Amino acid sequence: MERYEIKLLVSKKPTDAQARKIQEHFAEIPLEEILAGLHFAKSRWTAKDAGVLKVGRKSIIKKEIHSVTSEQAQWRLKNWKTMIANYRRLGYSYPTISRIKRHFAEISKKRSK
Repeated sequence: MERYEIKLLVSKKPTDAQARKIQEHFAEIPLEEILAGLHFAKSRWTAKDAGVLKVGRKSIIKKEIHSVTSEQAQWRLKNWKTMIANYRRLGYSYPTISRIKRHFAEISKKRSK
């Protein structure tokens, strides 16, 4: 197997452990996979840097149902059309909205007993 050398310019001097880890990855992983991973990482970093990186669905749901009382959950379920409009304005998908609704239904049942 032929070996090739690649020189990298980085903004910071890597530690010995980091350099060793990079070397291990390049030795074990096919170059196409490394390039695909770097492309993903660059896209994610660019989105994060621009402030447009969307958080995951689970954290969206947790944010919406956190500290909601039974009365608040019941009110939101009664005014669900308004809630859907608000959630769509925030950019939530319909599956995420339906999961939020399901959690509100559980909260209203559990705490009202």
